[in-house]
Amino acid sequence: MPVVPADEPAPVPSAAPPSGAHPLRVAVVGAGPAGIYAADALTRQDAVPVAVDLIDRLPTPFGLVRHGIAPDHPKMRAIRDTLHRSLEHPLVRFVGNVDVGSDITLAELRRHVDAVVYTYGASLDRRLGIEGEHLPGSLAATDLVAWYTGHPDADRARVEAALAGVRSVVVVGVGNVALDVARVLSRTPEELEPTDMPQHVLDVLAAAPVEEVTVLGRRGPAQATFTTQELRELDGLADATVLVDPAELELDPGSEERAATDRNVSRNLAVLRGWADHTATGGRVRLRLRFFRRPVRLLGTDRVAGVEVERTAVDGDGRAMGTGELEVLPADLVVRSVGYRGLPLPGLPVDERSGTVPNEAGRVLRDGEVSPGEYAAGWIKRGPSGVVGHNKHDARETIASLLADAADGVLRTAGPVDDLVDTLVARGVEPVLLDDWRAIDAAETALGASRGRARTTLHERETLLAAVRAAAARS
Repeated sequence: MPVVPADEPAPVPSAAPPSGAHPLRVAVVGAGPAGIYAADALTRQDAVPVAVDLIDRLPTPFGLVRHGIAPDHPKMRAIRDTLHRSLEHPLVRFVGNVDVGSDITLAELRRHVDAVVYTYGASLDRRLGIEGEHLPGSLAATDLVAWYTGHPDADRARVEAALAGVRSVVVVGVGNVALDVARVLSRTPEELEPTDMPQHVLDVLAAAPVEEVTVLGRRGPAQATFTTQELRELDGLADATVLVDPAELELDPGSEERAATDRNVSRNLAVLRGWADHTATGGRVRLRLRFFRRPVRLLGTDRVAGVEVERTAVDGDGRAMGTGELEVLPADLVVRSVGYRGLPLPGLPVDERSGTVPNEAGRVLRDGEVSPGEYAAGWIKRGPSGVVGHNKHDARETIASLLADAADGVLRTAGPVDDLVDTLVARGVEPVLLDDWRAIDAAETALGASRGRARTTLHERETLLAAVRAAAARS
C-alpha cells in the first residue's frame, strides 16, 4: 500500500486508569531485541495491567538477531530462543508484516492504543562521502549483511553482481560489523555450509575467489571499537592468515593512556601484537588489519578497481588528522561499515545529525516538550551502540518512564476500541501472528533438515507468507 501522510499524533485520551477489565494498551513498534525487552519489562511488572501489541514490518520477529548477527555465530544467534519466551507471554501479541506509516498511519495507531514505544532501530548506513562511492562494487555493510542473513528487503541482484569475480576486498571500519563482513568473506565453503544462510548465498560465496581482505581503520588500534571476542575469531579461520603491521601497533602517549584504562583496548592490543609475526602463506586468504588509513576516493570506471587512502595520525583529542601521504590499495569490492542512523516514521521526529528520536529517559520530545504516550528504546533512542544485551537495560529505563506516567495519571485507558488486527485485516493487510511465525519457523527448520542443517533461512517475503498460508490451509 502507498505511504499515507501522517496526521498529527492523536491526543492521549482522558479516561479511566488501567484496570484488569481495561488494561493499558501499548503498541511496541519493532520486534527486535529492544522491542521484545520492552514487552518483557511491561509484562514482568504487576503494578499496571497491560496488553502489548509487538508490531514489525517483517513477517518475522527478532530484528538484528535474525538479520544482523552473522550466521556463522550460532551461539550468539541462539539468543532468539530466550527472546521467543517473551513472545509467548499471554499479554503479548506479535503482529508482523505490518508497516507503520503505510499499512496504518502513526495517528491511527495511537487511536488504537494508549501508548506507543518506538524500538525499530537504525537501519540506514552512513556514507563515506568520497569520490567514486557510487561505483558498482561499492557496498554498504548493511546491504551485504542483509543479503547473507536472508533479509526480505536485500538487493540480491546488486550484491551478487558486486561479488562476482572478487579477489581483493577492502572493508572500511573497525567495529564488530566490519569484522563480521571480513570473516564471512574469508571463510571456506565448508565452514559456511552448516549455517542457516539461504542456499543462493552459500553458492555465491563459494564461487567468489577471494584472496585478500583488508580491514581499514582511520585511527589506531587503541581507537578501534571491535570487541576482543570478535577479533580473536579472525585467527580461527580454516584457510585465512591474519596479518598486521607491527609499526601500526605503536602507540602515542594518549593511546597508551587509553590502553591502560580500558580493558577492552588492552586485550585487543595483546591479540594484535600476538599476530605481528604472522607471514602470508600461499593458497590462504590474506586477512589484513590496517590502521591509520582513511579512504579519500574509490578508483575505477565501470566498477571499483582500488581505493586511494591517506595515512593519518591521531591528535591529542583522539581525532584522525591527514598527513598528505597517499597510497593505493587494490580492491574489486569496497564495503563501508562506518555507522548507522535511524529513519523517521511519517509523523515521528528524528534528529538528522544523530539519527535518533529526541527523548528524555525514553519519553519522546516534540519541539522540546514531552509528548504524552510516546516513548523510544534501543538504537532509535540512543544511537547504534552496544551489543544485544545493552538493549535490556535501555528498555527497562524507557518502560520505567512509561509506568511512572501511568501511575501519575498521564496515561489512562480509553476503553474499548476496534481491535488493531481486525482493522488491518479489513484493509487487506495480512498480519502475521505468533502461530503464523511458528509455521515459518517450522518451514525453515524442515528446509534446513533436508540439507543436513539445523535451519535454512527463507529470504523472500512471499515465500515466508506462503509458509503461513500453507499451515493455515492444513489446519
